[in-house]
Amino acid sequence: MSDSASTNPLLTDPVLPPFDTVKPEHAEPAIAELIANCREQLQACLNNAGSEPNWDQTMAPLEEAQDALSKAFSPVSHLNSVLSGDWRAPYEACLAQVTEYWTELGQNPELYAVYRALAKSADFASWPQARQQAVRHGLRDMHLGGVALEGDKRERYATISKRLAELKSKFANHVLDATNAWSLTVTDEAELAGIPESALAAAKAAAESKGESGWRLTLDGPCFLAVMTHAENRELRHKMHYGFITRASDVGPNAGEFDNANVMAEILSLRAEQAHLLGMKNYAERSLASKMAGSPEEVETFLWDLAKRAKPAAVKEFAELQAFAADQLGLDKLQPWDVAWAAEKLKQSRYAVSQEDLRPYFPYPKVLSGLFAVAEKLFGVVAERDDSVPSYHEDVHFYWLKRGGEPIAGFYLDPYAREKKRGGAWMDDARVRRQTLAGLQLPVAYLVCNFSNPSEDKPALLTHYEVTTLFHEFGHGLHHMLTQVDVAAVSGINGVAWDAVELPSQFLENWCWEPEALAMISGHFETGEPLPQALLDKMLAAKNFQSAMFTVRQLEFALFDFLLHSRPEGANADEIQRLINEVRARVSVVPVSPDNRFQNSFSHIFAGGYAAGYYSYKWAEVLSADAFSLFEETGIFDPATGNKFLTTVLEQGGSRDAQELFAEFRGRAPTIDALLRHSGIE
Repeated sequence: MSDSASTNPLLTDPVLPPFDTVKPEHAEPAIAELIANCREQLQACLNNAGSEPNWDQTMAPLEEAQDALSKAFSPVSHLNSVLSGDWRAPYEACLAQVTEYWTELGQNPELYAVYRALAKSADFASWPQARQQAVRHGLRDMHLGGVALEGDKRERYATISKRLAELKSKFANHVLDATNAWSLTVTDEAELAGIPESALAAAKAAAESKGESGWRLTLDGPCFLAVMTHAENRELRHKMHYGFITRASDVGPNAGEFDNANVMAEILSLRAEQAHLLGMKNYAERSLASKMAGSPEEVETFLWDLAKRAKPAAVKEFAELQAFAADQLGLDKLQPWDVAWAAEKLKQSRYAVSQEDLRPYFPYPKVLSGLFAVAEKLFGVVAERDDSVPSYHEDVHFYWLKRGGEPIAGFYLDPYAREKKRGGAWMDDARVRRQTLAGLQLPVAYLVCNFSNPSEDKPALLTHYEVTTLFHEFGHGLHHMLTQVDVAAVSGINGVAWDAVELPSQFLENWCWEPEALAMISGHFETGEPLPQALLDKMLAAKNFQSAMFTVRQLEFALFDFLLHSRPEGANADEIQRLINEVRARVSVVPVSPDNRFQNSFSHIFAGGYAAGYYSYKWAEVLSADAFSLFEETGIFDPATGNKFLTTVLEQGGSRDAQELFAEFRGRAPTIDALLRHSGIE
C-alpha cells in the first residue's frame, strides 16, 4: 500500500467505514489505487495458477484484494445515496473506474481458463459447497460478462457496460433532482384541512428551514402520501399528484428539465445490444440466466395467471370504491388524485380505522425494540446500539448483532427522510462475511428508510405500512448478517438468485400482522398502553382491504418491465408509453392521467438491479407466504421452525440454489395457495 494510506482513510482497511474522517476528495485516489492493487493481484494469481490451479493460490488472494476495493467503494456509493450533493461527482468518477475494472475482469480469458480448470480439478467435488458454488457462479457470470466474445465485439460489450453504469446514475440523479425541485408553500391553514397533525408539523418545520412562513409541501414520501391520502382540498391533491407523476419527464411543472426519456431509450437499446452480443434474443433472457425462473415464458405465464386470478376481485373492489365516492363523497367520477383519499374514507367507513389512528401506537423506538425482540425469539440474536461507532448523520446509529454475547454482525440504521437523500427504503452491504488471513470478517449492512422525523415533543410515529417497511428491510439485513458462509462471492445476499432475494424480507413482514408480535412492537407513545383490542381487530379486519387492487398494480409494473425487456430492439419514449398503456388496459383498474410518466421515475428497473426482474417481488411473495404457512402450522415463535428457517435459508446465503433451499425448509416445492389466501383472493 502507498504512503497515501496514512492520510486517506479509505486505504487504511478499517473494520467499519470511516464516516468520521472520509471526505469526497478521498474517494477517487483511493479507488484508483485499490483497482491498481486488484490488477496486480490478478496477474500474480494467473502467474501462480500453473496447470493445476487451486483455490488458495488463485481465488483467495484475488478475493482479498477485491474485498478491499468493495469496502472502500461501499461508503462512497452509500454517501451518494444518503447525502448526495458533494458526493455525486466523486461517486460517478469512482463508478466509472469500478465498472471498467469489473468489466475487464469478467472478460479476462486467462481467469476464465482458471475457473474452468478449478471446476474440472480432481478434488473439486470434495471442496466446501460455498467454494464450488463460487466457481460455478464465476463461470456463469464471466459468460454473461462477454468472456467468450472476441475483438470488436468484446470491446463493444465493455463500452456498453461502462455507458450503462453512467446512464443508471444519470437516471437516479434526474429522479432525485426532479423530486427536490418541486415544492409548494401554503400560507392558509384552511387549505390543508384533513392532513394529519404529524405531517403538518413536518411541513411547518420544512418551511422554517427555508426561511418561509406557512407549510412547505414536497414530493418526499411521507409528505406526498399524507396529502394524497388525507387532504380534503381536491385541487391541492391534484397539484401534488401532477408534480409526482410527471417527475423527470417532458411534461409537468419542470417539463424537460430532468427528462429521462432519452436516458431510458439509450439504456434499453444498449441492454438489447448486450443480449444480442451474447447470442440471446433479448435482455429478459440475459436477466433470467442468473435467476430461479427457468425461461421468459415461465415468468410471463406466472404474471398473466396471477393477473387473471386477481383482476376480477380488483374490478369489484374499484366498483365498490366508485359507488362509495358517488354516494358518500359527492364525486361522480373518481380522478387519479382522488383514489387514495376516497379509499381512506371507505376504509374508515367500513372498518373505522386509519393509518393515522394507528400512528400513536407505533412510536419508532418501541417498534424498533419490538423488531429486535422478534428477531431474538426467532433466531436467537440480540441487537445492541453502539454510539462509539462514528456515523455520517446525527440520526444514523450503529448496532452490533450478537449471539451468546459475541458480535456476529453489525448494521447502520438510517430511518428518517431528509433533503438530498434518495427516496424509498433499501438495504445494502458495507462488509461481507468472509475468512481472511487475519481471521473472520463480520458482515455489516446499511438499512435505510424515509420515515417522518420526530418533533421536539414526540418521537417519530409510524404508520403500520411503515412498520412493515422496517421489518422488510431488516429481513434483508438478517439474510446478509446471519450467513455462515465465508466465501465472499456467495456470502450473505451475494450470489442469491434475484427472484429469491426478497424471500427473507417479505417473510419477516408477516410478524407485523400477528397479535402476539404486535404486542411487542406497539405501545402508545404517551401512555405506553398496548394497541387496544378493538383497534387491533379493526386493523386485522382491514388487512386485505383493496388487496386485489394492490396486486394488479404490482403486476402492472412487473409485466411492463418484463415485456419491455423482452423486446428484441429496445424502445423509444413513445414505444415505452404505448407499452405501459397496453399493460394497463389489460390489468389495471384505476384511472390514469394522460400525462402520467411513471416510467420516467421507475428507478428499480432503470437505475437499480430489477431490469426484467421486478416480477421478483411477486415471485418471492409466493415463497414467503408459503414459508410462513409452516409457522402458521407450528406457532409463529416456534423455536424449531425458526431455527430451521435460519439454517436452511438465512445462513446459506448464495452457497446453494434457492429452489433447493426452499424445498429443504418446506419439505416440498412452493405453491401459490398461501399467497392467495393471505391476500384474500379466491
